[in-house]
Amino acid sequence: MNNLKNKNMIITGASGGIGNSIVKKLDENGVNILASGTRIEKLQGLKTKFKNIKILKFDISQTEKIEKFIEDASNELGGNLDCIVNNAGITQDNLAIRMSIEEWKKVIDINLTSTFLLSKFAIKKMLKNKSGKIINITSVVGHTGNLGQANYTAAKAGIVAMSKSLAIEYAKKNININCISPGFIRSPMTDKIDQKYKEIITSKIPSGRLGEPEDIANAVLFLSSSQSDYINGETLHVNGGMYMA
Repeated sequence: MNNLKNKNMIITGASGGIGNSIVKKLDENGVNILASGTRIEKLQGLKTKFKNIKILKFDISQTEKIEKFIEDASNELGGNLDCIVNNAGITQDNLAIRMSIEEWKKVIDINLTSTFLLSKFAIKKMLKNKSGKIINITSVVGHTGNLGQANYTAAKAGIVAMSKSLAIEYAKKNININCISPGFIRSPMTDKIDQKYKEIITSKIPSGRLGEPEDIANAVLFLSSSQSDYINGETLHVNGGMYMA
């Protein structure tokens, strides 16, 4: 993947388990990275650990500031933007009859609306370069549904459909928009799952194990490289065979 050397990329949600792994993989391949998240201490840890990285604290729920964030992030990278990985998101689970309108709107607004706006303003930057890549992180449950996650699954399914529309609009401008849909990936969150429930989840995965954050990072590496130039509007499922489209 040497063609990624010195490419400029923004990673949102960079301080989490998957985000950390994405940063590590891209750093190994010489990418100039702008890592963003809400936890400044975690971001500073990334900056200490990796060499080709700049950090910018930002909460993607601040939709009115997203255009400025893209501008600031691009400036930190020297003015050009080659790729953005929209990895940030939240969950706020509840059964449908108990889910408040606030719980619904917050998850939709942050996971779907903010991803749209990040993509929109990134595309404006990429149009000047006449090329670019957008990678949106979705979830297997956006395809299968999941108990207590009507808001989250709706947002993640919406990202897939939105990405297809954006891909159609900007394919002739040499801008590729694709999704990565992780299955159950090992993380601090899954480490807290009750062992019995974890065994039930694992029993539904043909490969017989949870995925690793690096599995998602490898997919990002591929979709951000020139090796994926003829892939557009697609979803790459990384779930050990749990869901086969």
